[in-house]
Amino acid sequence: MSSLTFHWFLPTSGDSRDVVGGGHGAPDTGTGRRRPPTMAYLGQIARAAEDLGFTGALTPTGAWCEDAWLTTAMVSQATERLKFLVAFRPGFVSPTLAAQMASTFQRQTGGRLLLNVVTGGESREQRAYGDFLDKDARYRRTGEFLHVVRELWQGGTVDLDGEHLRVEQARLTRVPDPVPEVYFGGSSPAAVEVAARHADVYLTWGEPPAQVAEKIARLREAAARAGRTLRFGIRLHVIARDTAADAWAEAHRLLDGFDPATVREAQANLARSESEGQRRMLALHGGSRDDLEIHPNLWAGIGLVRGGAGTALVGDHDEIADRIAEYHALGIDEFVLSGYPHLEEAYWFGEGVLPRLAARGLWRHPARAGAEAGVPVLPVAV
Repeated sequence: MSSLTFHWFLPTSGDSRDVVGGGHGAPDTGTGRRRPPTMAYLGQIARAAEDLGFTGALTPTGAWCEDAWLTTAMVSQATERLKFLVAFRPGFVSPTLAAQMASTFQRQTGGRLLLNVVTGGESREQRAYGDFLDKDARYRRTGEFLHVVRELWQGGTVDLDGEHLRVEQARLTRVPDPVPEVYFGGSSPAAVEVAARHADVYLTWGEPPAQVAEKIARLREAAARAGRTLRFGIRLHVIARDTAADAWAEAHRLLDGFDPATVREAQANLARSESEGQRRMLALHGGSRDDLEIHPNLWAGIGLVRGGAGTALVGDHDEIADRIAEYHALGIDEFVLSGYPHLEEAYWFGEGVLPRLAARGLWRHPARAGAEAGVPVLPVAV
C-alpha cells in the first residue's frame, strides 16, 4: 500500500487567527492578535503534528522569522518522532560547516533532519546578509555547495576550486546516519538544473494541477538527463472543515481581514521579487480579490498578503482528500501544509482529512507504520 507523506509548518515569525504576511519582500503583517513564536507554543504545535501523523514540520528561513537551525534544534527536544524540514540558504555558511551541522543534528535527534535548500530570490535581502551575487550566480553556487555537502556526507574527502566555493581536504570525522534528504524548489531554468542534479525531493508551491503536471514533466526530463530520479512534493495552506460552507466561510473571514492598503503594499513589494515561483503565484490572482478559486477547492487568497506559498485547499474533508488524490495522481507524494492558526488547523486536517485518506489506502500514521515494521514507538493520541 502506498502511503503519502504529510508535513506541517512551524510559524517562527508568529502565529495568528488571521494570515501572517512576510517573505519575498511582503511586509511582516498580521491582522489579528499575534501568538509569539515561543518554544512553548512551537513545541505545542510540533507535538500536535507528531500525534496527528505528520511526518515532519517545515521551518522557514529569512530575516522575517526566527533562525531555523536553532529553533528546530530546541523544538526537537519536545518531540520523539517528528522530523524537521529545516530551510537554509547555502550562501550564508560554508558547505563543510553545513555538512557538519547536519551531521550533528542527525546524531542528537536520532536522524530527524530534512534539509530544504533555499537559494534566495531577493537580492536586497541577500545583500543584508553580505551576499552580493546575482540570482543565476546564486544557483551556480548552490550547485557547488550541494556537490561538496553530498560528498562529505558519503565520507569522502573533497577538494573543489569552483567558480564561487573553494575547499581543500574537506572531510567529516563523523558522517550523518541517515544522510539527510535534500528538498529543493524553484521554477527558473537555473533552479530546475540544480534540482535535477542534487535534490531528493522537488517542492513546488500550490499551483493548479495542470501547471503542476507541466512542472513535474520538466523536472523528470531534466533529472533523466542527469541520470537521476526525483520525488515530488507540494507546499499548500489548508482550510478543512466538516462542511464546505464552513470552510469557505473561514476563507472569506480571512479575506475580510486583509486591509486594502496592506494588500497594495504587499503586491507592490512582491512584484519586485526576482523569484520565478513568486511571479507564478502572483499570476494566479493578479492582485484582485475576485475569482480567487482558481481550481476546485484551490483558493489563491493567501497570496494577496503573504509571499511564497499563496494558495490554500478549501473545502470539507472529503473534498480536500479528493484534491490531494488529484495531485497524487500527477506524481506528488509529499504535502507540506499549514493553516492559520497552525495549532488549530493541524487538528482540523489531522482529525478530518487524514482518516479519509487512510480509508482510501493512501496514508498510514507513521507511528503505526513503524510499529508494524517492528520499530518501538510511543503511544499515539487519537
